[in-house]
Amino acid sequence: MPRDSQGITLRTGLLFAMSAAISAFVASGLCADQAVSQSATSADSADYRLGPDDQIAIRVLDADEITDKPVRIDGAGNIQMPLVGTLRASGLTVAQFQMELVNRLRKHILEPQVTVNIIEYKSQPVSVLGAVVNPGIQQLVGRKTLTEMLSLAGGLDPDAGDVVKITRLLQWGDIPLPTAKRDSSGQFSVAEVRLNSLMRAEHPEENIIILPHDVISVPRAAMVYVVGEVERSGGFQLSARESFSVLQAVSLAGGIRRPAAAPDKSRILRTVKPGERVEIAVDLKRILAGKDQDIPLQAEDILFIPDSTGKRAVLHGLEMALQTGSGVVIWRSARY
Repeated sequence: MPRDSQGITLRTGLLFAMSAAISAFVASGLCADQAVSQSATSADSADYRLGPDDQIAIRVLDADEITDKPVRIDGAGNIQMPLVGTLRASGLTVAQFQMELVNRLRKHILEPQVTVNIIEYKSQPVSVLGAVVNPGIQQLVGRKTLTEMLSLAGGLDPDAGDVVKITRLLQWGDIPLPTAKRDSSGQFSVAEVRLNSLMRAEHPEENIIILPHDVISVPRAAMVYVVGEVERSGGFQLSARESFSVLQAVSLAGGIRRPAAAPDKSRILRTVKPGERVEIAVDLKRILAGKDQDIPLQAEDILFIPDSTGKRAVLHGLEMALQTGSGVVIWRSARY
């Protein structure tokens, strides 16, 4: 196998290894629904600071007008309760809020016996988007790292790219990564982490602590498509740091079907702007014979190798399949 093909296989193999590792976290119980609907660990609950939209349950001995009535923290960070009126909750841990409530109740109850539990976590959202199993909003409960948040989203999709992007409000400061930079609006810090490096733990500091309102996005891998008279028509993942040529793409596709193929009439379909492609003629026969130079492919290129009849209807059908996402096989590390 060519060295570049080995690099492609190694990278996608590591991506699948990481997805499997993250899925293992999920299998052990770290899924998003469990994180929001069930009680957190005692350590997480102790560190968690209440905020707007969190819901708490308060139990006060000998105070039926308060006991076991769920209370939602309002947008200003306060709650309204019988006997105590308005009480600040936002920014306090459960223990701190419980002490504030005890102090207020002493005006009405000699020795208040108070218990506070969090029913629903809603004040510290993190968006996990892109090529993950369950994209959407996750709630921070305690300290969570980048890999833990990916696991809460169900792990990586098979077509995930090789980077993860983190966007953070500057009110929390710049992201502590060497790749961090501020966006053009000056309101956000943006950084990228290579998934391979994260998986290998080459730089443990890359597994940063995630903060409220962070946005974690995993772009889908760029693809190169090989269709027509080859053994394995379909798409092949292209890493941001990788490229492959026409010959490498044909090799990944299992080679040309002989004698039906007409390699001298091959062409590359390349997107120049949304909805518009150009055709680049490729004499694959001359390239294979070493008479013409190999041609590098770009992300989303389609290499088409026609049969000897050269029917354009076949090419049109393949273009439609690629545009609709139907009938196109995506070959992954297990296959090449």
